[in-house]
Amino acid sequence: MAAEVSVILDTCALLWLATGSKRLSRAAIKAISEAPAVHVSAISGFEIALKVRSGKLELPCPVTSWFEQAVEHHGLAVLSLELDACIAAADLPAIHDDPFDRFIIASAKLHNLTVVTADEHFREYGLTVIC
Repeated sequence: MAAEVSVILDTCALLWLATGSKRLSRAAIKAISEAPAVHVSAISGFEIALKVRSGKLELPCPVTSWFEQAVEHHGLAVLSLELDACIAAADLPAIHDDPFDRFIIASAKLHNLTVVTADEHFREYGLTVIC
């Protein structure tokens, strides 16, 4: 029997989960439902707020309420951006330029989490990824 593995959702995976999107694969849905803990990074709240502010994303309520409801409804744990994750994100190799993803990658590495993402660049950091 395989050991249970906790996961972290990248921002797109969080949006897809919260909206019931069909973009989450069966493997991702299974990993999320079977994980002892499912995390999201606090940086995803920042990224979502920027997308709303720029008009690239519409939500049915203010970002804070939307995020809190998504976390509660799906039983997610929010990982704060601690100093070690911020420094680790800056120290990552320059494979990926997206600063939001770099924080998620650093958090995944620090907490030994599998990442639910459609972004193949995450694998290049030696992470286990579920697409």
